[in-house]
Amino acid sequence: MAQNKQALMAVLSAQPVMPVVAVDSAREAVNLARALAKGGLKAIEITLRTPAAMDAIRAVADEVPESICGAGTILGPRQFDAACKAGAKFIVSPGTTIELLDAARNASVPLLPGAATPSELMAMLEEGYEVLKFFPAEQSGGIAFLKALAPVFPQIRFCPTGGVSMKNVRDYLALPNVVCVGGSWVAPKDVVAAGDFTEITRLAAEAAALVAA
Repeated sequence: MAQNKQALMAVLSAQPVMPVVAVDSAREAVNLARALAKGGLKAIEITLRTPAAMDAIRAVADEVPESICGAGTILGPRQFDAACKAGAKFIVSPGTTIELLDAARNASVPLLPGAATPSELMAMLEEGYEVLKFFPAEQSGGIAFLKALAPVFPQIRFCPTGGVSMKNVRDYLALPNVVCVGGSWVAPKDVVAAGDFTEITRLAAEAAALVAA
C-alpha cells in the first residue's frame, strides 16, 4: 500500500508551519496545543524525545479536539504502533527503514518519512511515497539543495525541518517543492516553561500568517 498522500497533504497543506515540540508533561502538551490552535496552528508534532511524549499525545488527542496531534521522532515499528494507539493522527520519522515502512503499510494513520539524499528519494518513490520530511534541512544543504532536487524529482513535496526559523522560513516556503516547514521557534522551551501561552498564541498567529516571499 502506497503512502496515504491525500490524508497527509490535508494536514500539511493547511498551515505553513508545523510546530515540532518536546514536552515535559501531558498537561503542558494540552495547554500548548490549545494555545497553538488558537493562533491558527491546529496540527502539532509531539516528538518522542521525552518520557512524557506518549502520555502527552494521548492527552491532546482526548482533550483538545481542535488540535490535530501527530507523533514525531518515530524510529521503529514499536513506536509507530504505540503512537497510533495513543491517538496520533499522523506519524513523522527523521529517516526511513524497511521495518518502519512495513509497519505503516496497512495502517490508517499516514506516515511522513524522512529522506535527505537522491538515493533515498528514489527508494521512497519505489515504495509509493511522494511527501517526505527533509531533515536536518539546513545541515543537509537547505534551500539550495531543495532547489537542485526539484527538477529531478518534480513529484516529491517536502516538509523541511531542522534549522528553519523566522529568518529563512519565507525562502523555504517560496520553493515549489515545499508544502510546509517544521519548526520549534513557535513554542520556545523557556516560554512554555514560564506558562506564557498568550505568547505562544501570538507566535502561532505570526507563523500561520506567513506567505511565500
